[in-house]
Amino acid sequence: MSKQNRRKVAVVAVGGNSLIKDKEHKTVPDQLAAVSETVAHIAEMIASGWDIVITHGNGPQVGFIQRRSELSLHELHPVPLDYCGADTQGAIGYMFQIALYNEFRKRGIEKQATTVVTEVMVDAKDPAFEHPSKPIGSFMDHETAHVRSKSEGWTVVEDAGRGWRRVVPSPHPKRILQREAIQTLIDTGFIVIGVGGGGIPVVETASGDLVGVEAVIDKDFASAMLAIDIKADLLLVSTSVEKVALNYRKPDQRWLDRMTFSEAKTYLAEGHFAKGSMEPKIRAIIDYLEQGGKKAIVTDPENIERALSGMTGTHFVME
Repeated sequence: MSKQNRRKVAVVAVGGNSLIKDKEHKTVPDQLAAVSETVAHIAEMIASGWDIVITHGNGPQVGFIQRRSELSLHELHPVPLDYCGADTQGAIGYMFQIALYNEFRKRGIEKQATTVVTEVMVDAKDPAFEHPSKPIGSFMDHETAHVRSKSEGWTVVEDAGRGWRRVVPSPHPKRILQREAIQTLIDTGFIVIGVGGGGIPVVETASGDLVGVEAVIDKDFASAMLAIDIKADLLLVSTSVEKVALNYRKPDQRWLDRMTFSEAKTYLAEGHFAKGSMEPKIRAIIDYLEQGGKKAIVTDPENIERALSGMTGTHFVME
């Protein structure tokens, strides 16, 4: 596709809230229903002229697979974490494909969605392997978390006031191995679901072979890297809030319509953003802008169209 005929390209990073809305709605049909709601808003973007790569979280789904594996160890082999990532990329990608197909059919959009099971290179010497920090799996109360920590050797932490979760190493992404495939698919008109869960973390051995590792890459960092790689016009982070706030959930909370690169760095240094929640999203956007990204928006799924028109959301620019 020539530059003159190139459509606008966005990476839409879908948060976990778009897959599992609450503890009462965790089943596969519940997840498909939640995905379908989000896809309706993404399809509106596509109808208005955007080509999209959808990335997504997978923490709860990986946790479900791990728990099933633990409960069936008396009969079946355990499932390594990298294979859990591959499984969830395929399953969640399938949900997005079904939902997009149905939405395209209703709207008369002649597009097709496809999922790319994506590996992401990490450094085997990344300090993250010595300091697990990435929450995965379901939320637990304090007592359950510490019982699981003792019985199964987990590292557990309190996660942004929402409960306790297991944490695993979260190395920084170095290279998206399927980036050329994703670029080719976008250039030929496909809607792509890729880099699911931040991608499957792999390292390169001394002989040059790839080996999967027991870790989870932050979805937002990988999404920002992909947006840079494919020269996306927009990085849109879809999360549980309409806008980013300073002093979130405090008496002096202040919603932000716009944030420059330098302001984002300042607010981050001042500790305004919760670890495991908004902080990685802001860090990823800073990386994206610093490496030539054009624009980023943070908003919730139902406000995507309004955010694109400038009516809501937090808009990030260099200056």
